[in-house]
Amino acid sequence: MVCTLQRYRARSALREAAKAFGFTPAEITTLAGELPYHWWGPPDPDKDEDDGPDLGPKDAIAAGPFALLAERFNDDRHRRLFDQATAMLGLPRHLSVHPGGVVITPGPMTDLVPRCYSPKGVVITQFDLESVARLGLLKIDLLGIRGLTVLGDMVAVLPVPEAAASPLDALEAIRGDDAATRTLVRNGRTIGCFQIESPGMRATLKEVGAASVDDLMAALALYRPGPLSGGLKDAFVQRHLGRQATQHLHPALEPLLGDTFGVFLYQEQVLRVAHELAGLSLAEADLLRRAMSHFDPGQQMVTLKQKFVAGALARHAVPAETAERVWELMAAFAGYGFPKAHAASYALVAWRAAWCKAHFPAQFMAAVLANWGGYYSQQVYLNEVRRLGLALRPPHINQAGREFGVVNVAGETRLYMGLNQVRDLTGRTTERILTGRPFSSLADFLARADPRPAEAENLVRVGALAGLGAIPALLQALKGSARRPGQMALFGAEAMDAPVADDWPLAERVAAQQALLGVGVDAHPLELVADRVAKSGALTTVAAAAAANSGKRVRVAGTRQTWHRTRTTRGDHIYFMALEDMEGMLDVVIFADVYRRYRAAFATGGPYVLEGQVENDPVRGEPVIRAERVWALE
Repeated sequence: MVCTLQRYRARSALREAAKAFGFTPAEITTLAGELPYHWWGPPDPDKDEDDGPDLGPKDAIAAGPFALLAERFNDDRHRRLFDQATAMLGLPRHLSVHPGGVVITPGPMTDLVPRCYSPKGVVITQFDLESVARLGLLKIDLLGIRGLTVLGDMVAVLPVPEAAASPLDALEAIRGDDAATRTLVRNGRTIGCFQIESPGMRATLKEVGAASVDDLMAALALYRPGPLSGGLKDAFVQRHLGRQATQHLHPALEPLLGDTFGVFLYQEQVLRVAHELAGLSLAEADLLRRAMSHFDPGQQMVTLKQKFVAGALARHAVPAETAERVWELMAAFAGYGFPKAHAASYALVAWRAAWCKAHFPAQFMAAVLANWGGYYSQQVYLNEVRRLGLALRPPHINQAGREFGVVNVAGETRLYMGLNQVRDLTGRTTERILTGRPFSSLADFLARADPRPAEAENLVRVGALAGLGAIPALLQALKGSARRPGQMALFGAEAMDAPVADDWPLAERVAAQQALLGVGVDAHPLELVADRVAKSGALTTVAAAAAANSGKRVRVAGTRQTWHRTRTTRGDHIYFMALEDMEGMLDVVIFADVYRRYRAAFATGGPYVLEGQVENDPVRGEPVIRAERVWALE
């Protein structure tokens, strides 16, 4: 594996320097906790030393991440600490393992590259990827994709074509013109499908009217920060749907950008425009692409731009102003652009996932949940199971496996949550349940599975003994039993025969499931306040995402999934939350004044209604709500 060079950043530099200065662990934690959650990276190695004046210690601190701390802690001891921590920023700290970089050498690796062991025992190079590339060695990124594992699990239920050489041929046989898949994709019902399940992506599928693998390719390439920030997405959609005529900045671009309606979508188009429009060699065009993708503003880019403008004028009489505009479009796009092969591979996997969902919804959703979902939290996938009309059940001692699975019970197809999700349930007890079932009663279960008291109570509370008695009666029977391990306990007949009508109400069952399973299986928290959500006029997260950058104020109802805060450069707190509803999830930004005004509402995890404007994040391209008002739904 290739190594990565980990450098000192604000927190690590401050912590290590503070240890050397003899600060206590509590003092170090307090200082580090005051730092913002963004970081100042290492110095630019390509920056000329004469680009600016050298900063003295005080100026360096004032310009770095410790400026606010230096104002609060201005004694000599802290000043020397911040001075040393600032000097450490960007220095190498240790070697780590690249997420997926594998190096291939023509002979013994030690003849070319020094090696070492990572802390986890992985053999890694002592040269990082840039150094390995300078040696001319081949580095391949091999990344694991959960979506491929889901498709691999689906192979077991797909019909295998005749004369198939491998079970995977069942995936290869999936047609690209399937009507059910086309409808599912066009309507954005793609939760669980690789790469096309985020709210913004689903809104894009609806806008484009995606109905084929080629449409998915375009949508995946289009839904990137480059096209989104440059306004190219709207132009592509309008032209793709025939609502707007395709316009090229110059007629010479028509054969190069014609199949994407005059919009840069793929990195290969940057190469072709540089080579065929401006006459740059293929090597220079690839150099241009790489420089643009790394946002390199150096002299090399200036030289290439001059050559591009001059070449476009000489070869195709493109005016300098037009050539510069083409250059700007290329530069805005190239930093985030997809290679066409990359988009095609992703689109094919996404289409096959959508096909599986359209034709085998129960098995597909079980595979997604067994692999712990993807973009969303587990609750969203459970909501999707219910929306599809599938029977969803909590873990059950007589039906569920270790992980999510599909079980046919009396002719009904059900999805059972796995036993491994029950809090505090040990592997030993799980194994005894799987090998000893079926169990005919609580007494039978306790005698043969021999769970610990806490395990038995948790299983009862989540509904894992449904059919063997009502939850209150079973809990009462557990409390009244004095049992030694392996001993049959005797229960009153009245406890076992309690009517189902005396069972817990829905809200109480959902609360217990959220506490012991992490999610509500029988219902989403919003379903318990559905009437109030309807009265509030709240949009779904998908509908809100479609309104990004429209200037409209939207209202969304949901529950909080994640929450963290950081500091702005002015020292104010800013809060980030993931808001989840029945359709998906949206990121929310809450500024300090809004948080102070609605602190009581934010003190809970929801559900609540949130109002604000939606805009696209300029880096990730995903829609974000800027919160203005919030109130709880109780």
